[in-house]
Amino acid sequence: SAPTTLFLFLGLMVLSLNGKARSCSDLRQFYTGKGFTLNGVPREEMSGEHLRMCPQGPTCCTGPMEDGLARLGTQETQDLIREAGRSLQAALNALYRSFDSYFMDLHAKSERSLPATLSPLGAVYSQNMRLYTDLYADLRRYYRGSALNLDETISEFWFRLLEAAFKNATSLSEEYLECVAKQREVLRPFGEAPRDMKAKVTRAFVTARSFAQGLSVAGEVVKKVSQVTLSPECERALMKLVYCPHCRGLASVKPCPNYCSNVMKGCLANQADLDAEWQNLIDTLLQVASSFSTEPSVDVVLSSIPARIFEAVGYLQDSMDTFTAKVYQMCGTLDESGTGSPPSQEQQRKKGASLTASPTAGLRLEMQVSDLSSKLREMQQYWVQLPAALCSKLASSSSSSQDKCWNGMAKARYLPEVMGDGLANQINNPEVDLDITKPDMTIRQQIMQLKMMSNRLKNALDGNDVDFQDASDDISGSGSGMCQTGHCARSRPGGYPPDNNRVRAGTEPQSRLYRILILFPLAVLLLLR
Repeated sequence: SAPTTLFLFLGLMVLSLNGKARSCSDLRQFYTGKGFTLNGVPREEMSGEHLRMCPQGPTCCTGPMEDGLARLGTQETQDLIREAGRSLQAALNALYRSFDSYFMDLHAKSERSLPATLSPLGAVYSQNMRLYTDLYADLRRYYRGSALNLDETISEFWFRLLEAAFKNATSLSEEYLECVAKQREVLRPFGEAPRDMKAKVTRAFVTARSFAQGLSVAGEVVKKVSQVTLSPECERALMKLVYCPHCRGLASVKPCPNYCSNVMKGCLANQADLDAEWQNLIDTLLQVASSFSTEPSVDVVLSSIPARIFEAVGYLQDSMDTFTAKVYQMCGTLDESGTGSPPSQEQQRKKGASLTASPTAGLRLEMQVSDLSSKLREMQQYWVQLPAALCSKLASSSSSSQDKCWNGMAKARYLPEVMGDGLANQINNPEVDLDITKPDMTIRQQIMQLKMMSNRLKNALDGNDVDFQDASDDISGSGSGMCQTGHCARSRPGGYPPDNNRVRAGTEPQSRLYRILILFPLAVLLLLR
């Protein structure tokens, strides 16, 4: 083009006055190696008054070359960021698969032990096998993310089991069974086993599901943040850092480490603002992972489900006469056509499995928790370590070369101090001109996702299923409005009430409004930080 030709002519004229111009052969070879054509590339150095990103002085780069190399430098840096993000995503996915495989294996082994543990119950097991397998199917669906109220699901299982056991003893009408259901909290036909099992199973599955979700959310955040486009200010700074040395004939001189740090801290200032909530999420995931081995450990809880059912039915069978008398007292005496004698306990029930897992299972849990924890800790500093990771590929690594590195202007020591992490700390960054009042909104949204997931995990540690509570808040009625999935349990009167408010089916409208009023300004503040 005419401007390029003019620049070349003026450059050659100036250099001719100062002696022989230096050849641009090295740059030409480098430039074509990057996929550019030699069209308009000078053969000898020219004056650099036309440069907008590189320091002015003798150069082998024209204006269009500077623009092209700036775009290339930005693309290459974004590729490095995405490559680092993919590596972290792969690590998180591997943790998810490892935990998911472990937990589902515990679930499957527990289900496979049903026949050996429950067959001594006779007809209560053999005629109702679907009842037990349905419980395991519901637990599996819940862990996979289905909108089930776990508290209601387990309570429904115990009602159906009572119905099956009591029908085996007497011939009762549906109305009479409804009366029994209303009184079962008082009667406690299975003893304390249902309440105890529900508390432990609920905690195990709520924490397991939230842990798996936490790993998944972390991976999604990394994916979205790693795809955020670098700013035009960053593009200019990267050009000056990476390719201006080539334009200046200093291709072999690497950037000074502190210089590279300031450029990358400026370019990744918004990403570094994830650090606080990212570390909070990892800390909470570590707490949840640790809870899996807290007594009773998750492997003990899952493996003991058949034993607790066996224990509960055994309690009912042993106290059937007393229980029947209480039922007659509360629900009325049946006529002869509606009565039946309690079944004789001819068969000797084998002792149920104890509430301990095998030593091998305990060792496997210990290894699983240790592996999860160590790998999560390795990820904890990711966002503040990312600039250094990128500079390790670009900058000089030798401490002895601090006076012989590219400082953005020449081959010399870099004097400015290194900036801190995050957007607020870039106000005096000498390399990247940023408006710290305008944060990247995509990244602010991901910070909110991290905060929400951390809160969900903290609730899970207390046995509270926040997902279900939040979803049911938008449903009017009794709180069973999650049934669009088709997996809801039947509603029965007189169910065991939730223990310690675990897994509430719904909340009062006033409570809902209160939470909205509290969370809305919090969300606005976070997005504007």
